[in-house]
Amino acid sequence: MKSITIKGSERESVGKKATKALRNAGKVPCVIYGGEKPLHFAADELAFKDLVYTPNAHTVVVDLEDGKKFDAVMQDIQFHPVTDSILHVDFYQLFKDKEVTMDIPVRLLGNSPGVRNGGRLLFRKRKLAIKALPDNLPDFFDVDISKLKIGGNISVSTLLKDEFTILHPENTVVVQVKAARNAVLTDEEDEEGAEGAEGAEAAAEASAEGGNE
Repeated sequence: MKSITIKGSERESVGKKATKALRNAGKVPCVIYGGEKPLHFAADELAFKDLVYTPNAHTVVVDLEDGKKFDAVMQDIQFHPVTDSILHVDFYQLFKDKEVTMDIPVRLLGNSPGVRNGGRLLFRKRKLAIKALPDNLPDFFDVDISKLKIGGNISVSTLLKDEFTILHPENTVVVQVKAARNAVLTDEEDEEGAEGAEGAEAAAEASAEGGNE
């Protein structure tokens, strides 16, 4: 998974006055959990642009002024209710031998024949929660919809791998194509429908002949 570096400085004071002063200076108070003890630091709000305002998932390298570096993932973020500025960010420290839970975005690939024929694409799960070691965290779940017809779906069961655990039931639908009023069947579906109709007609005729006898 791609990583973003956030440069910051460790906080000596964590009181309300110090926190307010940080925010007034355009900095964001942060905490890293998961280590021996919580680590308080501050970073420029602009440093979070590529981490927060993106649909992609990233790990983080927190690079402090004293030379200390910490691998982490963002766990929680608080925004100001009016200005939408970042008020606080919580991180969780990563260790190579310790699994972490993270939401991974789903990326659709290809064009669905069901959609081309008038079906409605329903993107049910744009992110999937997984549990994995840091080195096994994927950037995306790539889901190929190039063979997805009307009435079809792709579930979590098709995305399972040994490298991570997906924290959703296997039958959870990720994406599906539902029929719409203006939907048309593909040639293949037309043929199947025609064969079914011919079979029904033949059965009806046989039944009628039997009744006449």
